[in-house]
Amino acid sequence: MPGRTLWIILLTLGGAGLLTVVPMPDGAADYRPQWVALTVIFWITTLPNRIGVFWAFFAGLMLDVVTGSLLGRHALSFSVMGYLTVELEQRIALFRAWQQAVSIWLILTVERLLSLWVLSATNQPTPALSYWTATFVSMLLWPWFAIVLRGIVRRLDLT
Repeated sequence: MPGRTLWIILLTLGGAGLLTVVPMPDGAADYRPQWVALTVIFWITTLPNRIGVFWAFFAGLMLDVVTGSLLGRHALSFSVMGYLTVELEQRIALFRAWQQAVSIWLILTVERLLSLWVLSATNQPTPALSYWTATFVSMLLWPWFAIVLRGIVRRLDLT
């Protein structure tokens, strides 16, 4: 992997991690998109021969450390999310934007279900129903998020 591509991937993952921990008002925090998950999914679908489950695992581990959650909670769910994305990336690439958004929503829902399973297995309190709103917000944001990152990929000729 060329050095410039690696730095751009790390910068976008770092920016996504920063957007994940930026303080938000109490009412708006439930509507925060899953920035790191969206970024991982984007890079797996854009550079499938370079980015995969390994990257998803370490992005999840980074998210665990940054958010102070149970170590391995996001790493496990991101690994499964990465695997699903790797397996489905050729199909997702053929879809229109709204179909891609629905596919991304399904993958993010699986990620949330696994994260919820880890919470319940460790006797953590069950989150409120608003726990699921982030997947819907991420689904609605996906087309614009992908357009912005594709613009960066094209401008910097990263493929």
